[in-house]
Order: sequence, then structure tokens, then C-alpha cells
Amino acid sequence: MKGTEKIIAHIKADAETQTNAILAQAEQQCASIREDYDKKAKDVYGEKIRVGVKSCQDRVDSMERIAQMEGKKSILALKQEMVSKAFDLACEKIVSLPEEQYIELLVKLASDASVTHDEEVILNERDKKAIGEKLVEKLNAKLNGKLHVSESCGDFAGGLILRRGSIEVNCTVELLVELCRSEMSAKIAGVLFE
Repeated sequence: MKGTEKIIAHIKADAETQTNAILAQAEQQCASIREDYDKKAKDVYGEKIRVGVKSCQDRVDSMERIAQMEGKKSILALKQEMVSKAFDLACEKIVSLPEEQYIELLVKLASDASVTHDEEVILNERDKKAIGEKLVEKLNAKLNGKLHVSESCGDFAGGLILRRGSIEVNCTVELLVELCRSEMSAKIAGVLFE
């Protein structure tokens, strides 16, 4: 039996050697596959990080642009409001001129606008009571005309409207200021914001 035992021992030794070789080869293949997948996983992870960072940066940039646009829009709205207030203040200053200066302004406006020199002069209620007759006297003296104060009052801050029949010429302070608005807005903004 010694011979059989030797053969079995030899076969066992060969099988063990082959098993160890197969296991070593399998471990190498597993290590290679693991290394390959680790590399792929790192690449995928790195790509996901790059995509995530780019996406975050794009979002931050977009939000920053939106915030800048909203800021500019708010500043523009504020500037427009301030320019508008400047025109409102100009209107207030004109209607609160000293009486003589205010009458002179209205005389100039009416004399430039009068065509027939016998129009009806429409004033607001305050001006009608305070300066209506003085204004018409000065106008008639300047134009050698027959202008008269209207029985009706206008709903405007200051200035006047000349009416003859159905034809009216608007010389109100609001209209004069509004006519200057487009021309003067840029200049006023320049003065206010530079």
C-alpha cells in the first residue's frame, strides 16, 4: 500500500499545487477587476463631483445675475421715482411762486396761446379767487383784448386753459411740466445721480 499511498499523496500534492495556482490566478484576476472597478468608480465619482460643482456654480452664477438684474431694476425704479418727484416738486414750486411772478408767468403763457384775444380764461378755484381779475386785466392790457374769467373752474394744480367755443388751449402747469419731462428727465437724473 505504500505505492498507492505515494500515488495518492502525489495526486493530492499535484491537486493542491493546481488548486493553489488556480486560487492565486483567481485572486490576481479579482484584484485586477477590483482595481479596474475602483478606478472606474473613482472616475465616475470625480465626474459626478465635477458635474455637481459645475451645476452649483452655474446656479450660483444664475442667481447672481438675477440678483444683479433685480438690483438694477430696483435702482432704476427708485431713480424714476425720484425724477418723478423732482417734476412734482417743480410743479409745486411754479404754483407757489410769489403772486406777481405767478401772474407774469400766466400772462406770458396766455398771451403766447391767445389767438383772438377774446377767449375765456379758465383757472382753478384757488387762482380764480386770488388772481383771476388781476390776471385778466394784465392780459387785456398786454393784448389789447377782451379776455374774461370763466364762470367754471378747472381741476388742475395751476396755470390756465384758454377756451373759445369748443376750442381749448391747455396752458396748465401740469401739461407744461409733462412736456418738459422727456427732454429734461435725463438731465435731472444726471444731476441727481452723478
